[in-house]
Amino acid sequence: MDGVTVLLADDHPVVRQGLRTFLDLQDDLAVIGEATTGAEAVAKAEELLPDIVLLDLVMPDLEGIEAARRIRDISPATKVIVLTSYADDEKIFPAIKAGAAGYLLKDIEPEELASGIRRVHQGEALLHPKVAARLMREVTGEKTEAELLTARELEVLGGLAKGLSNKAIAAELVVSEKTVKTHVSNILAKLHLADRTQAAVYALREHLVELE
Repeated sequence: MDGVTVLLADDHPVVRQGLRTFLDLQDDLAVIGEATTGAEAVAKAEELLPDIVLLDLVMPDLEGIEAARRIRDISPATKVIVLTSYADDEKIFPAIKAGAAGYLLKDIEPEELASGIRRVHQGEALLHPKVAARLMREVTGEKTEAELLTARELEVLGGLAKGLSNKAIAAELVVSEKTVKTHVSNILAKLHLADRTQAAVYALREHLVELE
């Protein structure tokens, strides 16, 4: 078959359908199979011998990291690209050690995903920009912007994410409204954000707070 053959391995049918719909529009990429569990991904990789396996990490029956390891063992020519929601170190390093040639997050733009598949097929290693930045910070010891926030600032940020006013945040934390205003200014400066709305969006996007 001409082009790059791809096996989709994800237990969420909506995710698989979205990936297939986009990839099928690419002239040089062909989805030749789907798997809903880690064990099925291994079996179908052995049967179909795809060029690329797009593999989620959290899978029924067999975790993605072990599935990646087995796929590499049974089909060394097949390259595994992890496509997941997890950017934390305990997922990244084991996946790379298991032989993953790429580690991408599900918020990647479709065009970038297609480009990434082609690049991995050509022999490149690929990391999502957020993952690459995280690994660089791990190596250099540099703190993230969020890690520069104090415990109290994180509490105030939580109030911003809930859409609370300075007065309401002050009442919730039992501090003065002036103190909250100072914390908000510090938060915006440390996170390089323009206003409290951007701060709220940042907090939710980076999972810094949990809303009840």
